[in-house]
Amino acid sequence: MAEEHEELEREIRRHLAEGHPERAATLAIRGFGAEIFGFLVTFHHDEEEAAEVFAAFSERLWRDLRAFRGDSSFRTWAYVLARHASLNHRRDARRREKRQRPLPDGSDLSAIADQIRSETASYLRTERQTRFAALRASLPPEDQMLLVLRVDRGLAWNDLARVLHEGDAPLGEAELSREAARLRKRFQLLKARLLEMGKRAGIVGMGPDGT
Repeated sequence: MAEEHEELEREIRRHLAEGHPERAATLAIRGFGAEIFGFLVTFHHDEEEAAEVFAAFSERLWRDLRAFRGDSSFRTWAYVLARHASLNHRRDARRREKRQRPLPDGSDLSAIADQIRSETASYLRTERQTRFAALRASLPPEDQMLLVLRVDRGLAWNDLARVLHEGDAPLGEAELSREAARLRKRFQLLKARLLEMGKRAGIVGMGPDGT
């Protein structure tokens, strides 16, 4: 998986360097779309709502692709966009009553997004039935997000700090290290809390990832 991600990152950067942002966006949605959509469904607990957020994420990725500066991996940057789309959706109730602006005419990104949602939905329904998933869903949203990105997606601590950073300005190296250390400690406390919750619920010998 790591090698696939590295190859995908190289291809995306190559298309950007050659002046083909739409090709890069198409490749990014194909390569990372399923895990991004899965992340959103896990966080929102509703496929239709997650689909709206995923549409907003896809549009934002296409629109802001030229703003990608390469400070992090493209995968990490995509999760930043997905998190912002999720938070914006939650903060603005009116977004739930409006359809997202369609992706550009002549682009196959919209069809790709629909395909990813359809292919991923069946697996996600099964995953959400596990008893530990129910416990995880009872946690505050930010704790859920931390668990999904660290346990399910395997993001490094510095990448987690970038994704979960609240400000618009990027973190400096010292700030990044401090925030990564804070998240690591928070994660350890969260694992201990989940273990205790699992014991009370009768889930024995199961880790934070539900295995």
